[in-house]
Amino acid sequence: MFGRKKKILLPPADESDYGSAQPRLAPRSPNEAIKPSMAPPPPPKLRRRRRGMLSLLSGLLTLFVALAIAGIFGFSMVQQEVTAQGPLQSDKVVVIPRNTGTGEIARILKDEGVIDQPLLFQAYAHVNRQRGQLKAGEFQFKAGTSIEDAIDTLIQGKAILHTVTVPEGLTSEQIIARLYEHEILTGDVTETPREGSLLPDTYKFERGTTRQQIIATMQAAQRQAIEQIWQRRSSELPIKSPQELVILASIVEKETGRADERTRVAGVFINRLMKRMKLQSDPTIVYGLVGGKGTLGRGILRSEIEAATPYNTYVVEGLPPGPIANPGRAALEAVANPSRTKDLYFVADGSGGHAFAETYEQHQRNVTRWRQIEKSRPAPDATDVDRVMPDAEDVRGQNGTTMPSGLRGTANALPPGGRPGRGFDASEGTDKDPLKNKTFDLNNPKSVPSLRQP
Repeated sequence: MFGRKKKILLPPADESDYGSAQPRLAPRSPNEAIKPSMAPPPPPKLRRRRRGMLSLLSGLLTLFVALAIAGIFGFSMVQQEVTAQGPLQSDKVVVIPRNTGTGEIARILKDEGVIDQPLLFQAYAHVNRQRGQLKAGEFQFKAGTSIEDAIDTLIQGKAILHTVTVPEGLTSEQIIARLYEHEILTGDVTETPREGSLLPDTYKFERGTTRQQIIATMQAAQRQAIEQIWQRRSSELPIKSPQELVILASIVEKETGRADERTRVAGVFINRLMKRMKLQSDPTIVYGLVGGKGTLGRGILRSEIEAATPYNTYVVEGLPPGPIANPGRAALEAVANPSRTKDLYFVADGSGGHAFAETYEQHQRNVTRWRQIEKSRPAPDATDVDRVMPDAEDVRGQNGTTMPSGLRGTANALPPGGRPGRGFDASEGTDKDPLKNKTFDLNNPKSVPSLRQP
């Protein structure tokens, strides 16, 4: 048994080993290093795809750069066009109606000679939309206005402002008449405002504003003014409400147009109210006779002084039931803080102002001086309109010495006989009529130039 070789049986080989051209590799030992194998080269197809993507990206980049350069060049050219001087030879006012589109605005400006490239105007206006919409209104374009300047004018709303001036002391009916005479204002006034609810002033507005809008603006301004002035009023006033303040201010407004004596005239009426004396104000007689028409157009007749109306302060005691006009801010301030005097009377002094007196005797002397002034005048003065004048019966009964009862209080003095019973209106119906002449009496509506009787 010794020396006999033992036969070793091997497991059968895998069928895959048969017929293989590759020799079997001996198993590697654990310590044997594994040699890295070489990766196969990429397919030619993938190589061509990557080169195509790079070419595409390169082309797109080149195109982008070219477009950017062209855009910059084009923008500079457009900017040069929109800032270039326009065809307008002289300044011109152009009206852009409400609810007008950009294309229609461009056409209007083209027809008016402001621009000559309406399509460029539309495009540039669209680009500038973030700055605001083009506005309607009345605009003034300077000579040589560029497209950019025209768009700036319409976006920023530099519309032309018109003005309407309402003098102090007009009634609401007279104010409406003045608004209807203004050609720029449009529309109708739906209702005559309450007397004393409008603040006389100069108001600015754009074309297209309605008369009713101006009325609303004046009413809002009056409410604000009264609220402020009422808070600053003197604590010693015998005035119980803002409405009474407006009533007395309207009387002061009609009695004097001089700023330097408003507070003193207001002081006279305040003193009379505190002494329970009748106010005896001529303008209250007129309002009681004609109401909102505002003026008799002549002097007040003697018989009309005693005519009982709710507004006639020669008959009624205290304040009338409502304002007799629309007072201005200065008259309201004067009543809220009147002069501290003992004056109870005043009469015209012949210079456009008044002479004041504390006693009736002083007042009589002032009346005498006023009569002498009146006697030397060749014709009735414009200030005699809506003032006390004698009728024929009074002239016959005076005998040069009798003083009518209406002369007392604050009424204007009645001159001695010889004056006609009919007063003469120095302004109504003429070119100096405040309601006809738009430039007259803007600062002082009660100063009417003297006009001789024809």
